[in-house]
Amino acid sequence: MDAQSPIPNVPGVADPSAGQINRSGGDQRPIQAGETPRDGFWLPPAHYAGRPRLHPWEIPMLIAVITVTLVGYLAIVWLVLLGTFSDYFLFLLALPLVLLLIRGLTYAQPRVNGVQMTPTQFADGHRMVVEAAARYGLEYVPDAYVVLGNGMINAFASGHGFRRFVVVYSDLFEVGGRARDPQALEFIIGHEVGHIAAGHTSYWRQLATSVGMNIPLVGSALSRAQEYTADNYGYYTRPAGVPGVIGVLSAGKYMLSAVDFDQFADRATQERGFFTWATNALATHPVLTWRAAALRDRTRAGAMLFRPRTIVRGVGSGNVVAVVPPPHPAAVAAGSLPNGLQMPPKL
Repeated sequence: MDAQSPIPNVPGVADPSAGQINRSGGDQRPIQAGETPRDGFWLPPAHYAGRPRLHPWEIPMLIAVITVTLVGYLAIVWLVLLGTFSDYFLFLLALPLVLLLIRGLTYAQPRVNGVQMTPTQFADGHRMVVEAAARYGLEYVPDAYVVLGNGMINAFASGHGFRRFVVVYSDLFEVGGRARDPQALEFIIGHEVGHIAAGHTSYWRQLATSVGMNIPLVGSALSRAQEYTADNYGYYTRPAGVPGVIGVLSAGKYMLSAVDFDQFADRATQERGFFTWATNALATHPVLTWRAAALRDRTRAGAMLFRPRTIVRGVGSGNVVAVVPPPHPAAVAAGSLPNGLQMPPKL
């Protein structure tokens, strides 16, 4: 199966088109006499299950952040021309040079302290980077490095000059009993190379958003949209890695297999209230439950400000069907706890 192939439907899930058969040219007329109904078939990819797409909020928020940055920068230049000086103003005026130095140092650190992925060192990771770059239509293979994680689960992409690179913390390569999940690692590497393919690591883009990205709500919204975009790349690379990615990000490299992906994604609709909303609105990355829900339902873009409302189950190729909301996973039957204990009410 190549990267363009759709994903087969899941056996056992009721499908409204079960009384049809596939014919050439996409004809799906009802079954006629003498024809045999299908036992299985290929669903066309959902909107966000095919080639990677930008999150629909990314460009509008990018324009807003660039506008804020430009207005703020011009205001600072005007104040300086009027004789108003401060260390902060001088720092912002020197921002193009400061950003250049930061990007150069960020690139130098893994080059002198990390292990470069090559065909003979971390060969699986190197292969994943090469395949992702080819799949996304890049003209070159980004440099890739492994750095000591010291227990941290992280990876990032950046650039300096004309070079782009990916850094993966070593813990993502560790084996934890049966918890090893190469598909999750491939999703993560696809996500990071996706940042490069989507232009998120450009010097000029980072410079143009350097002030606006520090504005609460506005800057974090752009960041979350970019993460959803990168997730679209990761999903396109390895959709089967999604449960492992959510598991490792939520429970760690040894306990990821203990996480029930559907139960975790369901909680995006169950956890509610002002503070859960604010936690997401102020975050640079989508909260994990919303992120899991977006990776399960590829028929729509990831939720930005308001939680998903419908609990669904996947039926293949990123398509989903709504299901009757199950009880909250922490709910227990009345009287089942010892000594008259009761669970607290949900917020």
